[in-house]
Amino acid sequence: MCGGVLHAAQGTADSVRATTVTGVFTDSRKVAPGGLFVAIAGEHDDGHQFVPAAARAGAVAILVHDLDGVRSALADAGLAPGSLNLITVSDTVEALGRLARAHLADLRERAAEQGRALTVVAMTGSVGKTTTKDLTRQILAAQAPTIAPAASFNNEIGLPLTVLRADETTRFLILEMGASAPGHIAYLTSIAPPDAAAVLVVGHAHMDGFGSLDGVARAKAEIIEGLLPTGTAVVNLDDERAAAMGELAPGPVLTFSAAGDARADLRADLVELDDGARPVIDLHLPGLSAPARVRLGLPGVHNVTNALGAAGLALAAGVRPEAVAAALGRAVSESPHRMDVRELELTGLNGHSLGILLIDDSYNANIDSMTAALDALPALAGERRRVVIVSEMLELGESSAADHARTGELAVQAGAALLLTIGRGAAPAAQAARAAGIKTLQVADADAALDLLGSEHSPLHDGDAVLVKGSHDSGAWRLADFLVERSKEGTQR
Repeated sequence: MCGGVLHAAQGTADSVRATTVTGVFTDSRKVAPGGLFVAIAGEHDDGHQFVPAAARAGAVAILVHDLDGVRSALADAGLAPGSLNLITVSDTVEALGRLARAHLADLRERAAEQGRALTVVAMTGSVGKTTTKDLTRQILAAQAPTIAPAASFNNEIGLPLTVLRADETTRFLILEMGASAPGHIAYLTSIAPPDAAAVLVVGHAHMDGFGSLDGVARAKAEIIEGLLPTGTAVVNLDDERAAAMGELAPGPVLTFSAAGDARADLRADLVELDDGARPVIDLHLPGLSAPARVRLGLPGVHNVTNALGAAGLALAAGVRPEAVAAALGRAVSESPHRMDVRELELTGLNGHSLGILLIDDSYNANIDSMTAALDALPALAGERRRVVIVSEMLELGESSAADHARTGELAVQAGAALLLTIGRGAAPAAQAARAAGIKTLQVADADAALDLLGSEHSPLHDGDAVLVKGSHDSGAWRLADFLVERSKEGTQR
């Protein structure tokens, strides 16, 4: 399956024992008894260092590229039981992909032989992938056993791990596909060709890897080109680059429009935002005799696009339109740091207790998702004083300075009373906001921001609405976590 050579942890090939693997893991801390541990050499850590820990946790097989080093490490740790099998490959990430590809092909073949369906749906987009994944999961799981990625498992490691969680009972397999360079999504579809695939938005993410929006579009189009021959493309009619990808589809095409475009197969008419800034929509779906009134469980008008993408994938997977509408009305946000809105009572800031409304959208950021979050701020904040905390948006390429300056302008338009920027690259945001007359604070990194928030000079006031947003690697999420940890209790709104 993975193209490797099987060895015993000690002794000769005769020492190899037959065993059943119960799960596949790349994190030694999460290995369960009976698991296969895949040792991956990453940017910061080499998984081969953690093989002894995986063995102690009950791994029965280890996928490695350094056989002698692993055998030596096991021996030094006194862990070289004959029941531990080692599989050597030249590249453990590629081997993980081959293993997942073979596993899915086997599941599909057995499902076909038994007259069962195993439907693979996938989504990509510069923003909204994980929220759409969460919504799709809730719709499909209401129908039949469903496997979906944990968190944002959308790359050459996370996607195979998701595929390998599927088994004979799985009816729907949901896959999120991300890319930071051309060819990434094509590789992912070679592992798991989808029955249906959605393109949400072509936006300004990973611009240093793609160079232009057209480059982003070419990369996202790989998911449509990777569909099975009869696969359905689900594309956003409001995004001209995404809409054009329908021409690449080998099979049917479903279009959707959050702007209410009457040409779309699925569309939404915005009725209102409720007091939690959650959209109430009239949802038009093929097969419904009349639009369904749906109140989404996620704040922000931008989530209408994500809801329609999820609805399109569910329809393509065979779910009845009435069931799609009903499930969307029950769906909620499932992944952390994505428009997570909660009331917090903080202790020890400024030497006092104070209450704030935290709007945590700190998982990641580009100018498109930043715009969406800041657009949602006024409705969420109401009459509260508005504080915006922004960490540097990364991988923007040549547009970085302009995009950060635009962020400062958007903060002003959102009525921010204070903008706190984190990181040198975010400085243009502070400069633009300061030029418009609002108060700004600049710190070098997330550690400095944490020190500031936790000090007697914390800029937060009782009653503030605090939006936290930024790229994951620049640490905005750490500030959101800090605020939650400093609260007596957090009540989701």
